[in-house]
Amino acid sequence: MSLFKAREWWSTTLGDGDEFDQGCLCVGDVDNSGSGHDKIVVGSYMGLLRVFSPHPSQPGETLQPEEQLLEVQLRDPVIQVEVGKFVSCSDLLHLAVLHPRKLSVYAVAATAGNVEHGIQYQLRLVYEHNLQRIACNMAYGPFGGVTEKILGLKSLLFLDSGYATHGNFILLNDHRKVVDSKTKAKLIPEIAGLEIRNRYQTLAVATDADTRQESEQQKVGSGKRLVADWTLMIGEQALDICIPSFNHSASTIFVLGERNLYCLKDNGQILFMKKLEYNPSCFLPYASVSEGTTNSLVGNHNNMLLVYQDVTLKWAAQLSHVPVAIRVANFQDLKGVVVTLSSEGQLQCSYLGTDPALYQAPKVEARDINYEEMDSEMKELQKIIKETSKVQDILPKTDKEDDLTITPSISINMDTVSQAAISEIGGLTVPSITVKIKAKSRVTVLNPKLTVCVQPPLAVTREQFVLDSMGPGSSVLVVFSAFLNGEYPPADLGGDVAISYSTPTELNPAGVPRVAQCQFSLPLRLVSYPASPSKNANYKITIDTNKPPVNLSEIFPDFVEKSDEEHVNALGLQLIAGSRVTLLASKTSQRYRIQSEAFEDLWLVTKDLVRRFEKHFAKHGIRDYRCSFTGPIPLLEYFETVDRHFELRVNAEKYQDLLAERAVQFRAIQRRLLTRFKDKTPAPLQNLDTLMEGTYRQVIALADATEENRTALCQAFTRLRSATHLVILLIGLWQNLGKDQTAILESTLLPLLQDTPQLGWEESVDAAVSHLLRTCLSRSSKDQALNLTTSQLSMPKDTSRLKKHITLLCDRIGKGGRLSLSAESNAQTPIVMPGGCEPIPESDLEEGAADQESVATFPKQRHLTRKKGRQGMSEEMVVMLYESCHDTFLRTGTGKACPEELELVRHPKGTLLTNELQYKKNVVKFCRTDCFYHMGKKNNRRLLISHTFKGNRQLPFK
Repeated sequence: MSLFKAREWWSTTLGDGDEFDQGCLCVGDVDNSGSGHDKIVVGSYMGLLRVFSPHPSQPGETLQPEEQLLEVQLRDPVIQVEVGKFVSCSDLLHLAVLHPRKLSVYAVAATAGNVEHGIQYQLRLVYEHNLQRIACNMAYGPFGGVTEKILGLKSLLFLDSGYATHGNFILLNDHRKVVDSKTKAKLIPEIAGLEIRNRYQTLAVATDADTRQESEQQKVGSGKRLVADWTLMIGEQALDICIPSFNHSASTIFVLGERNLYCLKDNGQILFMKKLEYNPSCFLPYASVSEGTTNSLVGNHNNMLLVYQDVTLKWAAQLSHVPVAIRVANFQDLKGVVVTLSSEGQLQCSYLGTDPALYQAPKVEARDINYEEMDSEMKELQKIIKETSKVQDILPKTDKEDDLTITPSISINMDTVSQAAISEIGGLTVPSITVKIKAKSRVTVLNPKLTVCVQPPLAVTREQFVLDSMGPGSSVLVVFSAFLNGEYPPADLGGDVAISYSTPTELNPAGVPRVAQCQFSLPLRLVSYPASPSKNANYKITIDTNKPPVNLSEIFPDFVEKSDEEHVNALGLQLIAGSRVTLLASKTSQRYRIQSEAFEDLWLVTKDLVRRFEKHFAKHGIRDYRCSFTGPIPLLEYFETVDRHFELRVNAEKYQDLLAERAVQFRAIQRRLLTRFKDKTPAPLQNLDTLMEGTYRQVIALADATEENRTALCQAFTRLRSATHLVILLIGLWQNLGKDQTAILESTLLPLLQDTPQLGWEESVDAAVSHLLRTCLSRSSKDQALNLTTSQLSMPKDTSRLKKHITLLCDRIGKGGRLSLSAESNAQTPIVMPGGCEPIPESDLEEGAADQESVATFPKQRHLTRKKGRQGMSEEMVVMLYESCHDTFLRTGTGKACPEELELVRHPKGTLLTNELQYKKNVVKFCRTDCFYHMGKKNNRRLLISHTFKGNRQLPFK
């Protein structure tokens, strides 16, 4: 901000709702009064033409009636106004007004009044020209060395004293053009940053365009072709261009760019340039008192008016508006007044004076300091800070009630007339179902837009809705249909609905952007039909419950006919775009078997079965219901799906490489053929045309194969997602994982909604699983010390490493590992092996893993005690260690510890405590350099431990 403000000499506001631009302001003695005082002429896009004769006034005073000489409402919008000698037989100044389709020249005449109202001003039309094309702006000057001013329009028409001499068609853009009075040349800044210079003789003798029709050749503006005298690339859009007329020694051209101010010679060479640190809006060069220099007034969008002498900043003043046009005028009491006009119509005459905006600090009350009140206030503030720091949630608290509530509802029955894009798949009719979304607003909601998203191959009839603004308490209902739109089963039957809207506030009436979301779930009946059960299947899984078996007709009433509702122990479901899935309920046990010919097709039915079980037992008030999975995790079947997906990814890369090679070959053959055809002495083609045709066919075949592989890859990824969802569900039922652990497992195995060539599913999952194995599922601190960070994720060569890591992940979860992302879980977490489970050998699964295994249990909250600077073990820790080891010895029956079931005992901080574990005469000896810890058995499980000592000796047990 400038220290000084522009001193206001006179100002007014031109109407309400008018729009103004660069060409709407000019100054001059338009009424030919002979006094030498300028008048201000302003035109607007609303067609109003005003003429003012300002007089000095005090700030805040209104416009005096005698200051506005003329106000005329014209029929067309005013694009530009200029004052000059535009009539050949007169030396008087006239006013040229440019309209979109017409150029008019007026005379402003003053008539002396005989009564009190004084002098009257009238606008008299001298001549006008109708334009064949829409005009953009105009320039005037002494073309061809004549004394009177000639007007030039863009697109280009030359008017010599009211007569059209010749016209040229040039590219229209919203830039100004000027005329050099010395070289009689016209300069036009192009939209791409080019300045094109044409001499008047060049324009006059320009040839007609060959493509013009004969009817247009007879017109004045026949569209003659122009040839530029010189061009200059300035690299930005030219906002304005000006050629000062006060410099008689040399002709210079000033160009205002978006970020630079240029000064050019008349041959196009850059004399100097000034880089601007702001966004300029207009400029005006004017005469300088120093010899060989030029001053420039530059206005910007920060309400600033800056004065430059060549490239040196001489003054900066603050304006009350953003100027779009600047002029310098001489009035009755003051010369060199700066006249500025804003786009809203604020017209101001000001001068550069020193009127600083000084800030005076308010007086502070002088009072005595009361230290007791300050201490009590400080205590209150510290109490508030302490209470605030205890709150862990740093996010702003949401309102108890949402501004916009979204409620989805799914129709019970399928649509009578299906809205699906594909009528049949595999001979089965594709149904559709109606989804209704009700949005109710609590406050005023502006510009709501609703978006629906479902995962392919599901689709909806319409994805986006533009809603009307809603008032408080109003609601709106949106209806659409969902259906299957692919020949493969979906991995998820859920959908998301989001509404983006704005809520107005006092500070922001336009509205604060907000988003409301909700989810809905489509029924299984949308993608399947009832079918007869099948006895044989390749893939089978068994789900156990702790409640008596339930009739399947109660669980799946929409898939069972009324005649078969009594006792249904077998149920068949035929997926529309998949295989047949069979549900079998055991009559004697509490087990349910799901079987199918495709492993991934088990997912949707298994998920729906578990969900319906929970809903069924909750409906009957049974709270202790539990569903479990006891069988082994079907990793081999799951890895088959992984291999199919990875194989398609490898094929995609091969196709891309082959396609790139054939494309290079095709371009090389094209270049050789082109060289042969351009040769003046043609040589034989040597079968290059045949080779080109064969290469072209290969390129087309590879492109088709790439597209087919891409479609197959999309389907394979959806099947992979279904299989992954099934494995996650089985692991959760197997180990009874909570919601938090299940969410971590889903984020690990399903990090992407869609894989891309740059980032695929295999490398993403491998990195996530490796991170869990080194943090919350780590076996020792050695695993945590390994650095797994890589520079970037890349596609692996094969899936062997990924399979090993996923197998190891399931193994460690099966041993009792806990999935957690908290900081505490990154420390060593002990692994508990259930007594009835056979340990899975990890030496063949993990790369670089230790050979020893552990069966000991170390609670994380337990710590080793310290005595006399030595590291010792608490009595409870030793008792638990001994009992665990003793159980191991009894289970092996050898009286010795098996290496596969022992692990080095470590301190929580990672310090090694023991390196050997021996069993002899019911005494376990822990050796650590010169310290020995002895313990013995008493009463089968009780133990008494002595204090820590030095030396190789044994203490008796009491």
